[in-house]
Amino acid sequence: MKKQSRRSFIESAIKSAVALPLIISGLYSCDASPKENKEEKEDVESKKLSILILGGTSFLGPHQIAYALERGHSVTTFTRGKTKPTVHQELFDQIEQLIGDRQDDLTALHDRQWDVVIDNSGRDVEWTKATAQLLKDSCDLYVYTSSTGVYYPYIDSDFKEDSAVLMEEPEGLTDEDEKIEYWYGVMKANSEQEAIKAFGAENTIIVRPTYMFGPADKTDRFIHWPIRLSKGGEVLVPGKANDAIQYADVRDVAEWMIRLIEERNTGTFNAVGPKEAQNMRAFIEEAKDAFDAESSFVYIDDYDFLKENDVYYIVPWIMPTGNNAGSAKINNDKAKANGFSVRPLTETVKDTYDWWNSDAISQEKRDEVEQNPESILQREEAIIAAWKAK
Repeated sequence: MKKQSRRSFIESAIKSAVALPLIISGLYSCDASPKENKEEKEDVESKKLSILILGGTSFLGPHQIAYALERGHSVTTFTRGKTKPTVHQELFDQIEQLIGDRQDDLTALHDRQWDVVIDNSGRDVEWTKATAQLLKDSCDLYVYTSSTGVYYPYIDSDFKEDSAVLMEEPEGLTDEDEKIEYWYGVMKANSEQEAIKAFGAENTIIVRPTYMFGPADKTDRFIHWPIRLSKGGEVLVPGKANDAIQYADVRDVAEWMIRLIEERNTGTFNAVGPKEAQNMRAFIEEAKDAFDAESSFVYIDDYDFLKENDVYYIVPWIMPTGNNAGSAKINNDKAKANGFSVRPLTETVKDTYDWWNSDAISQEKRDEVEQNPESILQREEAIIAAWKAK
């Protein structure tokens, strides 16, 4: 069961990541002529940007679109046309939607110009290389949505943007789950480099989010907590008292990325919250306030017991052992200094719960997650009983 649980976690992480003051557009457009005076530069209309999003319909993209439109920008998406958004559906009538395939059909991107491209769907180094090379003469800024997975294995602490990243997979890997994690980190790190090679460091923004959650999260990694805390009662909380956790509301990441673009704030940034260091117990005490239900907590701090009961993670808690010992020790000082803001955790929890129980999610999907006999939601009572008996 360990293998099944761990692999499902890794695969959901990959699916999530591959699916995540204004400045004049003259600074972005390849063929824009310089403005003649300061007054014209400050003209409101000149601050509107044309943004191309590679991807845009799954998790991070719809929130980027909503914020960009709110701030007066125009948006084009490039997708295979297969994924339907589960938030902000009404806004997709206000944007241009191009259809193609990053694997073998970039035709729709030919002979076009935008101010900036956001690459949300770069899950293959060759894809990033191809689009960056194609678009380097069509726009002035490339934004690559990367991941803190570039720091894997997390056997250090205080990972900063200039820390070493994973550029190649080690030889001799035999564990299939580790192979996936190494592949993912290597893919993201090398994709970052392809973007920089094509556009230059001065024209590239790299954003490395940690585990994101919020409305439209299809990974089912975090929904445990909104569902469970809404019911109240005796709640299992895994981990030792000081187990660090990190996370980010997808909307905070999306909106910050648009602001980085507006400010033309290039460079590499870890998109990591919360604002201040937090452990799992502080997280759960804060998260419970999203609901009126009364909850009491059963803290299980024995890793061996948790492993025996197949509890390796409930995001944002990930058992901090082995190669994941430092997964929640990503430095976010640079992000905070450059405008990354964090909304209240209770807002994230409640909004995710409301989205989960809206028409955006089918009852079949809810049942699939909530009634899964292997889920911790379904096994919690038995695990707590075993813990108390122990």
